[in-house]
Amino acid sequence: MDDINLHYRFLNWRRRIREIREVRAVRYRERLKRMLRDGDVLRYHGNSDEVGCFVAARPLSKRNRYFEVTIIETGVRGMIAVGLVPQFYKLDHQPGWLPNSVAFHADDGKLYNGNTVGQQFGPKCCRGDRIGCGISLDGEDGQLTVFFTKNGHEVGNVEIPASPDGLYPAVGMHSLGEEVLLDLNAEWGMEEDDGQMIVDSHEEDWARLHDVKVTGTLLEYVGKGKSIVDVGLAQARRPLNTRFHYYELEITDAGEKCYIALGLARRDYPKNRHPGWSRGSIAYHADDGKLFHGSGVGDPFGPRCLEGDIMGCGIMFPRDFSIDGGDEIDDWDFDGVAKPFEVHNDSYANNEDEDEDEGEGLEGRKVMVFFTRNGKVVGRREVALPVGGFYPTIGMMSTGEKVRVDLHPLSG
Repeated sequence: MDDINLHYRFLNWRRRIREIREVRAVRYRERLKRMLRDGDVLRYHGNSDEVGCFVAARPLSKRNRYFEVTIIETGVRGMIAVGLVPQFYKLDHQPGWLPNSVAFHADDGKLYNGNTVGQQFGPKCCRGDRIGCGISLDGEDGQLTVFFTKNGHEVGNVEIPASPDGLYPAVGMHSLGEEVLLDLNAEWGMEEDDGQMIVDSHEEDWARLHDVKVTGTLLEYVGKGKSIVDVGLAQARRPLNTRFHYYELEITDAGEKCYIALGLARRDYPKNRHPGWSRGSIAYHADDGKLFHGSGVGDPFGPRCLEGDIMGCGIMFPRDFSIDGGDEIDDWDFDGVAKPFEVHNDSYANNEDEDEDEGEGLEGRKVMVFFTRNGKVVGRREVALPVGGFYPTIGMMSTGEKVRVDLHPLSG
């Protein structure tokens, strides 16, 4: 009899184990919509009008507190989101859009915390960048600290209500061609040097800095701001080329006068001149919306730019132009852009072009320079490319001015 009872107990035990495994198989099953998964690679599989979303099978926990996503391709718009969501999150919404979810979005560098309106949080991310998301167990009771990283460096953190059911790693996409590499078993550890966490200063991106302070991607004017000779200048280390042909800045603080200029200049451009004032340069000025091209004569060009506006500048290289492999550039629609006419800018009437001779002999092939405001093309101008190329150059001239710069934006 004992043998029979033992046999039935064994059968019941096996059945119970099978039931538990079946429940776990249903519970711990990854979910995805408008995405294809091939091993650790996720690809967007929609028509760009609809969001695609992936939710991992298991939530982050004490044993597995961190995961990473490496951007393989940004696709058309680079609208890739990385974050945490509840298990049964609606898969037609980007992570961070709905309550109890949070995510860092690559295309605009914003943090979305249960809302379709994001808050400025960190730098934008492009192809090759590695975005990480993790949880810290040091939060207050009922709160969970979620942190995000870019290329191994912490971007920032946010406290959210802890979920009793856990939060699951999630990846969102929203345009054709987007592709990422998923690592759900990544490990996070702060890189330390003498007890201090290493911070990516981005100073290596700039060849020249005059009266401008760099903090990450933020540029801050630190000059006197008293006269037109008190220009602060930042010039990038590398010129625009057929691969990286566009850059942007966001005005995070307009300062006293918003004397902010975004443009292109030759490598040896004078450090105390606003971009556009001297030969071998062209710039769109935020304070008056005018275009300056090699002198103190400004042309009405576009709207003024204020705090929160994003200004962009790029070059349309000819199809047969060859720099760094001669990558072709996507066509831009400039139809209907009126040609500006010249007017004298009284603000800079006494700004004589004292280095006029320096620009002689520096001009080469004609290229089309264009400017944007908040993602829309403002206008264009055909100019001669200086020998050595056009370098992204930013000028500021009044107290308190700050801009956040992306030298390789996804929209370019």
